[in-house]
Amino acid sequence: MADDVLAAIKGGATIVHLDVMDGHFVPNITIGPPIVKWLRPVTDAVFDVHLMIENADRFVPDFAEAGANWISVHQEACVHLNRTLELIRHHGCKPGVVINPATPVETLSEVLDMVNLVLVMSVNPGFGGQSFIRGALSKIAKLAKIRREQGLNFRIEVDGGVGLDTVADVVGAGAELLVAGSAVFNGHNIADNARNLLKAAQAAVPDRKHVEVVRA
Repeated sequence: MADDVLAAIKGGATIVHLDVMDGHFVPNITIGPPIVKWLRPVTDAVFDVHLMIENADRFVPDFAEAGANWISVHQEACVHLNRTLELIRHHGCKPGVVINPATPVETLSEVLDMVNLVLVMSVNPGFGGQSFIRGALSKIAKLAKIRREQGLNFRIEVDGGVGLDTVADVVGAGAELLVAGSAVFNGHNIADNARNLLKAAQAAVPDRKHVEVVRA
């Protein structure tokens, strides 16, 4: 895992996106705080921890202590979303909020002024290698419009099916943080994959600066 992360960073990635799944909120189980803690000394890149879990409040302190810089939680999984976002900030991390493909942007109206990022899922969470759901593009554009009209500062992140065939549309809609799993880590040329995806994103909107987000 460390070698793969470093290869992606060599290719231009600046953020490590870590998907945490609990087998309840999503039908898969991945990593916990010990893996984040173990990986932390490998790089000083931002650790963007995406909690696809129930009872996020219980685990926020552990992930913050393990080395997370950003922690994002799902609108659908948090009964008291405002309180959870405040808890993340209390533990020294920047809070983010995530919406699934079937969740409207409007459900976030009361928290957009308190988050560092909004992550739009462009696949149903739980498994890698899924096809991009194009309805995400209108949600990205809507978030970009709201941010502009209300003078807000959150960043727009996209996760799911981001690759050379979709990245131009994604950044054209307004996204600036790109989560890429299969497109970067499949095959033996991780650094080249990351570099090519970043170049494609930058070429699509040359007047804006973009960041590649990678998943470990």
